[in-house]
Amino acid sequence: MYHRFNEHKYPSTNIQLDIFKKQLEIIEKEGIKFIHPSTFEASLSERKHERKVLFTVDDGLLSFYENAWPILKKKKIPFILFVNTREVGSFNYMDWDQIKELQRESFVEIGNHSHSHEYLVDESSEVIKEDILKSIRIFERELGKNSKFFSYPFGEYSLEFKRIIKDLGFHYAFGQHSGVIDETKDLWELPRFPINEKYGEIKRFKTLMKTLPFKYQKISPEERYLSQSKNPPKVKIEFEENIKNLSQINCFSNEGNNWRNSKISFANELTLQIDISEKFVGERGRINCSLREKNGFWRWLGVQFVISEK
Repeated sequence: MYHRFNEHKYPSTNIQLDIFKKQLEIIEKEGIKFIHPSTFEASLSERKHERKVLFTVDDGLLSFYENAWPILKKKKIPFILFVNTREVGSFNYMDWDQIKELQRESFVEIGNHSHSHEYLVDESSEVIKEDILKSIRIFERELGKNSKFFSYPFGEYSLEFKRIIKDLGFHYAFGQHSGVIDETKDLWELPRFPINEKYGEIKRFKTLMKTLPFKYQKISPEERYLSQSKNPPKVKIEFEENIKNLSQINCFSNEGNNWRNSKISFANELTLQIDISEKFVGERGRINCSLREKNGFWRWLGVQFVISEK
């Protein structure tokens, strides 16, 4: 997941263009294939051992159009551009003519990213639904159709937000929790690796290109919108299959606003319990689990909670 290109004053959402070009070279050199959005779901069950990447960009910022789009167009690299409709045509954002230019290319999908891009997860169901309906109406007016793909603003969602997105006809929805997609993942809470100046430097990017999925049946609690009465949460991961050397898994969390090694235990061979001893502080609570595999590969799983003030 990318946002800005060559906007160094926004390091948390920016990638410098020379680094971006090197990242594309790494993908090409490793023989990793780009997934076309139209074949996204099929790619989860077909050729599972093939290394694949789904390229996504959030917000429709002008720096993407000016700096990254010419490269992607020349190479015909398929991608999803997630657009929040309220900002289209405003300062530093793409306008509808530019978005339509992209839409005319067969390898581009224009995804929905809400209308307002506010912290919708904190709002009532009525406010969330009306915001998304407004974006759908604008998509249909400007582009002739709405997208099947949705990206949660700030990667934040709740069970209710997810239900609304399902009911409004979206087939897929993406967060911003890090992880690898496979056929066991919930299609309305799909993970992505955010790429920026801190988390996009070449050494780490090479590591990301060698990540593998943790297949699981369920993560508890299912509600990712965490009230203070349930903070810290009792986290449990029920894995799908008997992963070799699962006992060597490591998990880290930002509990107490300080990244640390989490206390873990196993209820049985496939069920991992993560003991979060301090409350998550701030807007988001994060847990990342990893397991070293052969030949420099890693299994990776990220969980993100949105922390309510109440």
